[in-house]
Amino acid sequence: MGLALIIAEKPDQGLTLASIFKIKKHQGYVEILPNDVFQDGAYVTWAVGHLCQLSSPEKYEAKWKKWSLETLPMIPQQFTYEVTKDKAKQFHVIKKLLATPGLTKVIHAGDAGREGELIIRNILRLTNCRLPMKRMWISSLTPHAIKEGFLNLLEEEKTRNLYYEAYTRACADWIVGMNASRLYSLLLQQKGFSDVFSVGRVQTPTLALIVKRENEIDQFVSEPFWEVLAKFSVQGKKYTGKWENNGETRIKTKELAEKIAAFCNGKQAEVAEVQSEKKEYLPPLFYNLSALQADANRRYKFPPKKTLDVLQQLYQKGMVSYPRSDSRHVTPGEAESFSLILNKLSKQTDYASFFPMPIESIQQNKRYVNEKKVTDHYAIIPTEQVPRLDKLSADEKKIYDMVAKSLIAAHYEKAVTEYTTVKTKVDGRAVFISKGKVQLEEGFRKVIPQVEKDKEDILPILTVGEVGNTDKVDVKESKTQPPKRYTEGQLITLMKTAGKYIEDKELEKVLMKTEGLGTEATRAGIITMLKDRKYIEIRKNVVFATSKAKILIGAIGEEILASPEMTAKWERRLKEISEGTASPKQFMDQTNKMISYLVQSTGQNAEAWSFSIEDQENFTPREYKKKRTTYLGSCMLCDGKVMDKGEFYGCSNYKNANCRFTLSKKMMGKSITQKLIKQLLKDGKTDMIEGFKSKDKSFSAQLTWDKKEKKLKFHFPDKQFLP
Repeated sequence: MGLALIIAEKPDQGLTLASIFKIKKHQGYVEILPNDVFQDGAYVTWAVGHLCQLSSPEKYEAKWKKWSLETLPMIPQQFTYEVTKDKAKQFHVIKKLLATPGLTKVIHAGDAGREGELIIRNILRLTNCRLPMKRMWISSLTPHAIKEGFLNLLEEEKTRNLYYEAYTRACADWIVGMNASRLYSLLLQQKGFSDVFSVGRVQTPTLALIVKRENEIDQFVSEPFWEVLAKFSVQGKKYTGKWENNGETRIKTKELAEKIAAFCNGKQAEVAEVQSEKKEYLPPLFYNLSALQADANRRYKFPPKKTLDVLQQLYQKGMVSYPRSDSRHVTPGEAESFSLILNKLSKQTDYASFFPMPIESIQQNKRYVNEKKVTDHYAIIPTEQVPRLDKLSADEKKIYDMVAKSLIAAHYEKAVTEYTTVKTKVDGRAVFISKGKVQLEEGFRKVIPQVEKDKEDILPILTVGEVGNTDKVDVKESKTQPPKRYTEGQLITLMKTAGKYIEDKELEKVLMKTEGLGTEATRAGIITMLKDRKYIEIRKNVVFATSKAKILIGAIGEEILASPEMTAKWERRLKEISEGTASPKQFMDQTNKMISYLVQSTGQNAEAWSFSIEDQENFTPREYKKKRTTYLGSCMLCDGKVMDKGEFYGCSNYKNANCRFTLSKKMMGKSITQKLIKQLLKDGKTDMIEGFKSKDKSFSAQLTWDKKEKKLKFHFPDKQFLP
């Protein structure tokens, strides 16, 4: 047999893999004592995420260190990986273990996915390892799954093409990211925007979709409309209705609405039509990562990264299956364990009321158990290692509960709801519509209740021909609303289904098949990256595009970099590389041609770039570490100096003297620039500022400092409008 070295992706994972054997712990690795699986024993060590990274530009050519348009495009002849500096210690632990006398094989035990494949194989490449390699491929970290994984190792060549795909993806992303980021940063710098504008194959088309929505909101013009609402009393039964004409309930003028209301008030009402429709709802499919992230965001406002982190903790504890799955189905093999898992769940207080379940087994149900629809991993399900819920943290309990209930709900019948629409005629002419619903069969809703935003009225039982009276008629004024900004959960779904923005139907199918922009493993990271790079802000779970984002996407325009179409083409080719039907070299050649064209065309088009005044005013230049603090003027409350603190303006004596002088960067919809603050601090007032907004009106005013009350006030020289 000989000694084996097992390399996991993370320390926790490595310790979990070793935990089913008798072990001795060492610095950076664990020794497994001889046992029935490893008769001569084994060592377990680990990476710490990516131990190796693609070399930086200056490692290929010294002149590439300086950011310059003249050096673009940067295209290395041969890509090289190097050890990440802060992880060198662990790399040397692995290198030393690989030189252990008597070592006969390496077991690659990285995450069973593309990134895991790349991380471990890169380490083996950099250490020049020549030992035979086997691949461990498991979807849960229960003792049973770990032992089965070690007893059924894959041959190295089974996953080699997945490594080629991951390596090619990384190199192509380097080409796009390094070149396009420098290109747009340098050109935008010439336009007065001093910052680093990061550009990427997935993050940029995602950002373009967010900016598109932001622009739709900015350009939206709200218009008033009126609706007529009536209260009816028919045979002692009371209900309400909304006036309708040819399917339209909105009236464009107040005068017409009031005329309709006056005509209908007190008149005879007759039930003209009653339509009922039954709708059946099947229990939801099992979760994949995107579905779980979207659901957790909707229910608990969890950011997608938080959901993934909590899920990873549960996975490391062996309580749920592999978190980064893109499948919503399981294979017959997994389905065999359902009875054991459900039996354990039934003994938990939180779930006892759901048992016995209406459906005893779903092993033959293709909606859930379908081997053809399982990709690298099956859906996220609870494992037989069912925890005591009171031992979990509050966040772990919420996520585990969602996963557990998805399995229980699959063993319930469909939910049936009856929707009723009633047409009531007033004085034989005016038509009013009333809608209501009744849940006929609760089904799986007993396990997963419906989250309802707009609750429809429960209508009384009405019969065509019944006559009554119009008791009261009201006119309601409303305004058309702009499109809503995305939540973080909706952003995950948007990335997943970005295919709907593509006109080419074949490419749309590719995106739907490859799950849109990014992968299950990377989407949460992309959103976090957009936050960190100041492209988006999240306020109360809603995604806002910053001026920096609008400036970048405005510059990129219709270029392929901002289009989901590019991602679709890349994903198709990369998928073919993993299947062994496409060439990595050909893919890189096409990427190099694309970036060379982009450098040339963008340089020529930059002259025509134009940006809104608002985005220019709201843009905050990058703060460099060596930059001296800029004081804007003397504090109005103490002897301190007022400075730009990023999110607001504040006094330098905040810590020393606890001075509370602060000024917001945005007041009533208007950005307050450093120039205006300097003027206020110097003269006690600003020039007239246009563009303040109060409710639905815009107004102009000066900002003034009231010395007596020691606060900021609006001043209206013309007394034109008071907010």
